[in-house]
Amino acid sequence: MTDRARSIGIWRAAAMFAAFAFSYFLSALLRAVTATLAPVFAQELHLGAGGLGLLAGAYFLGFALMQLPLGKALDRFGPRRVLLAFLSMAVIGCMAFAVARGFTQLIVARFLIGVGVAACLMAPLTAFVQLLSPAVQLRLNSWMLMSGSLGMLASTLPVQQLLPLIGWRGLFWWLAGLIVLSMLAIACAAPRDPVARRGEQWFGSYRDIVVHPSFIRIIPMGFITYGGMIAMQALWAGPWLTEVVGQAPERAAHGLFFINLSMLVAFLFWGSVMPMLVRRGLDPDRLIARGWPVGVVVLAATIARGPLAGAGWWALWCMTTSVVTLSQPAVAQAFPKEQAGRALSAFNLVVFLGVFANQWGVGLVIDALSAAGLDRVECYQAAFGLLLFGSLASGAWYWWAPGTRSPGGALATHR
Repeated sequence: MTDRARSIGIWRAAAMFAAFAFSYFLSALLRAVTATLAPVFAQELHLGAGGLGLLAGAYFLGFALMQLPLGKALDRFGPRRVLLAFLSMAVIGCMAFAVARGFTQLIVARFLIGVGVAACLMAPLTAFVQLLSPAVQLRLNSWMLMSGSLGMLASTLPVQQLLPLIGWRGLFWWLAGLIVLSMLAIACAAPRDPVARRGEQWFGSYRDIVVHPSFIRIIPMGFITYGGMIAMQALWAGPWLTEVVGQAPERAAHGLFFINLSMLVAFLFWGSVMPMLVRRGLDPDRLIARGWPVGVVVLAATIARGPLAGAGWWALWCMTTSVVTLSQPAVAQAFPKEQAGRALSAFNLVVFLGVFANQWGVGLVIDALSAAGLDRVECYQAAFGLLLFGSLASGAWYWWAPGTRSPGGALATHR
């Protein structure tokens, strides 16, 4: 820990991390649960691939639309105050989802949930930037993502086993209660925010961020590759396993559990080794530049195998693509601390607009090609082939975007 972290006490810092991690655990569970519930919603609401994509994507739309005001609020009011305010909206969204009686009501409730959990990662990362050294930030960033993977694990087999007991409506009542519990933990454990800064326009300072060469360089990677990875993990891996591979929903839930477990292991790995890699000169920029082609190759092989590509192949793709998650701390470290909330939230906006576009877009492509008479497996292969092409193009931009590297090859930073 840094001197600032020690000044609040190591145990206080650990309690702060645990409280933040619990809220992000719940956020990730809510993000991914539609993959497990997809067969239930398809049967009860008679939804096609496009409808499922829209229902899942409504969360990400609400999440994305909050990112710019969220970033400004984090820099102006502080992470603790902002996160508690946002989570109150997540509680309302979960209760609305539990009592919804139609597809439109479910969409609105899902949108509210996305709004409410929009700060669950950005608020902790902003707090880490304010309190901790860059090396520790990299570690805790990965461990926060690991807590998200735990949430996505919980959205698979545990949810599948709970459904016969409490139903999906009861599940969302329980989630509302757990969010309230996380708010109490944050209120007790997180350091109090400083007095709010006043006198700034809400969006004026984003211009310096979005025109920064390092930010321009990472936009396609965040939108297509990072957003596509979350979209597959949170929704389309499930339908692939049931409709392409031909697995029963229970078996597909086991596959999703394995995929999310693999991501947990990947984030545990990054959190454990990043401080050592940084000391050896391997910063996030270099790791992303060297690692992204591996994920592209694995995705191409997965699509080509079609019905033979089970959960193991998607787990391998998610693990090899997880290197792009290092872009979040890289973006934060490319800007002064007083701009950290805005920089992180602006990039998160890019990522989650990408998730929404991938979730809904893949569904629309599948339905359109199916209506044109293509085999269902071919529809999925063609839709995911567009993601493959986009990932290849975004990686090429990351390699060759002009004027985005410092003389040493890394992202320029203000640390």
